[in-house]
Amino acid sequence: MTAGPGGSGFSRRHLLVGGAAAAGAGAAAMLGAQAVAGALARGGDTGADRARPTDATAVGDAVVPFHGTHQAGIETPPQAHARFIALDLRPEVDAAALRRMLRVLSDDAARITQGTAPLADTEPELALAPARLTVTFGFGPGLVERAGGIAPAWLRPLPPFGIDRLRPEWNGGDLLLHVGSDDPVTLAHAARMLLKDARSFATVRWSQHGFRRAAGADASGSTMRNLFGQLDGTVNPVPGTADFDELVWSAGAPEWMTGGTSLVLRRIAMDLDGWDRVDRPGREAAVGRRLGSGAPLTGSREHDEPDFEALTPVGFPVIADFSHLRRSRSDVPGERIFRRGYNYDESPGDGSISDAGLLFASYQADVDRQFVPIQRRLDELDLLNEWTTPIGSAVFAVPPGCAADGYVGETLV
Repeated sequence: MTAGPGGSGFSRRHLLVGGAAAAGAGAAAMLGAQAVAGALARGGDTGADRARPTDATAVGDAVVPFHGTHQAGIETPPQAHARFIALDLRPEVDAAALRRMLRVLSDDAARITQGTAPLADTEPELALAPARLTVTFGFGPGLVERAGGIAPAWLRPLPPFGIDRLRPEWNGGDLLLHVGSDDPVTLAHAARMLLKDARSFATVRWSQHGFRRAAGADASGSTMRNLFGQLDGTVNPVPGTADFDELVWSAGAPEWMTGGTSLVLRRIAMDLDGWDRVDRPGREAAVGRRLGSGAPLTGSREHDEPDFEALTPVGFPVIADFSHLRRSRSDVPGERIFRRGYNYDESPGDGSISDAGLLFASYQADVDRQFVPIQRRLDELDLLNEWTTPIGSAVFAVPPGCAADGYVGETLV
């Protein structure tokens, strides 16, 4: 019996081992099956049922549906932890292999996001506390080409910007797995299960972990703070509104993207040491907002509309033209995006204090029409560029969701 890339002569869960290892695995599996059967015959449980305490927490039990018109993890209120993993397809993977891979990934993602262990999970107890676990898939241009599909016109690397210092280890990718959860153990386990599913089809290109405050640390609906102490993402379309639907969801062109969206992921290094040397008025002038409340410099509350015409007593704009707030704001109604930011802070290993920054995830219906014009304005004149440097960039097509009997990507492959 033969199979294509990622396939098997037996089932998709057949474990390929050899020699004594195969014999040992087979014996263990037989003993395990006998133990489970015996437990069920005695009216007992299988062990995994006992793993969860009876007083499980609301955070651990919280579930986000996997199936639907749109993929979860976009409209979903951002979780405390996120991991973005880009994969490169193996050379032999064709459209038929893509179908197998996406079916397996969707099946296991549907299970584990609902607190049910995937079929081949050797640590099923780690899957029982989903903590709002979501799995979102994105497709790079290479995957769309392998599938024989038509790529959206914007599915390509962003145009070069003067502020970019992109590093090859943070760019591109054929398949994106975005995994989010309020629990880091759940997140790590889910990512590992999905990577095990994909390993005969693809190799890991890069992996980036981001975080926000712990679940419950801030009031529900609060705007996150980045590591500059700045409220990050005050002006965001509201999920569930007509405005959001128009700005985020694709209406077609190509047809397989209907109900999907685009994702631009930028890894932005932040010079925290340099930021430390700027006094508070200087920081607020660069941002255009008060750091404490997030209010524009012309207002008193976070969501007050900024007055760009207001002048100081000596005739200068209260919100300077070089401020991040002014440069990111467009007079064109459609030039808006939906952002989900996550902090990162790595161990630099070179004696410095930290390697920190922001994973800037931007969702929009059309990258060229919405994201690129904003980025060009920031590139031209944004004082915050003195302390921020984009070092990674990737663009993905996020296909629509699927029904319970389908799989993510079926509209393409």
